[in-house]
Amino acid sequence: MAEKKNMNGEKTRAGRKGLTDEKLTAGEKAVEDEKLTAGRKVLTDEKLTAGRKAAADEKAAAGEIDFSNAKYRGRLRQIPIYIGKLFRMFVYQNDWKVIPLAVFIAALVALVVKRTFFVTMEGTTKGALALTSVSLWNGFFNSIQVVCRERNIVKREHRSGLHMSSYIAAHMVYQAFLCIIQTITTVLVFRYSGVQFPKHHLVNGFTLDFILTIFLITYAADMLSLFISSVARSTTAAMTVMPLVLMVQLIFSGCMFSLPGSMKGLSKFMISNHGTACICAEADYNGLKSTSGWSMLNKMAGRPDADPNVKSMVEDMERNGYKEVVEAETAKSNYKEDYVYTAANVKHRWRVLAGFALFFALLSVVSLEFIDKDRR
Repeated sequence: MAEKKNMNGEKTRAGRKGLTDEKLTAGEKAVEDEKLTAGRKVLTDEKLTAGRKAAADEKAAAGEIDFSNAKYRGRLRQIPIYIGKLFRMFVYQNDWKVIPLAVFIAALVALVVKRTFFVTMEGTTKGALALTSVSLWNGFFNSIQVVCRERNIVKREHRSGLHMSSYIAAHMVYQAFLCIIQTITTVLVFRYSGVQFPKHHLVNGFTLDFILTIFLITYAADMLSLFISSVARSTTAAMTVMPLVLMVQLIFSGCMFSLPGSMKGLSKFMISNHGTACICAEADYNGLKSTSGWSMLNKMAGRPDADPNVKSMVEDMERNGYKEVVEAETAKSNYKEDYVYTAANVKHRWRVLAGFALFFALLSVVSLEFIDKDRR
């Protein structure tokens, strides 16, 4: 009986020990599972962090900015960030090359027009058109590729939180910086190449008025080019369109060609028209002498087969002081209301050119707001 009782006690103790061992084993297994789960989670988090870091590094290397970051979400906060990026591109991606190019083109034009620019009606018209063409070219070349060359980057950044209004505002600031430098260098080139600047002025002094006019022409062209870059399929397409737009601007400037009555209204929507009109108004075009009439008479008399009577008539007119009379009458016939020498006329042209710049900048914002729907 005692032996059976001892055997039952041993079985009970063995059962309890086995149960305890099973519980311990289950507990240890649970602890190990928790450790493994925690380890895997840590490893996964590390991989995710490393992956995000690698992705961020790739974006940074490509010049992209992570606008999903909270500190980049505000519209005003994004503007200086993108301005900084653009100025880094100016230094490290050779965007500064537009400056010496502007100097070179201005020097070529100044050498051609310096003898008659601001001296005669004909010379002032040609000089104003040439200078407007230089300003248009500078503005077009500044921004014709800036959006389309990074279209895919802009699309990704827009999806991560980039505001297109901030993007265009940053470009407006940066492009204004380029246009100011180009304007100042262009005016300096004209002054030191021998162009005779007028001593009279309408608003702030001729040089300051002249600088503001050239800047507004360049900046308006720059914003037009920025809009073209915003909608162009590629840099090739943008560069193909640019000379066509420049040609339209020159044709409808009102200086190079006499437009039919039905097409004269189109010139009012051209940067070139208001640019040349503003320069001519500042130069007091209608108060200058005109040499075209007397030059034509001289050509007629100077031909080898010219009628002796014509030659004698021209010589008599010059001897009797009629050259000035002919030039004065020719000037009256070349009078243009658009070039009237008043501060109101110049300020009106400034407002129109500034309006062009703002209008094309707004169009750029609107076109880029739909960039996510772009399948290109």
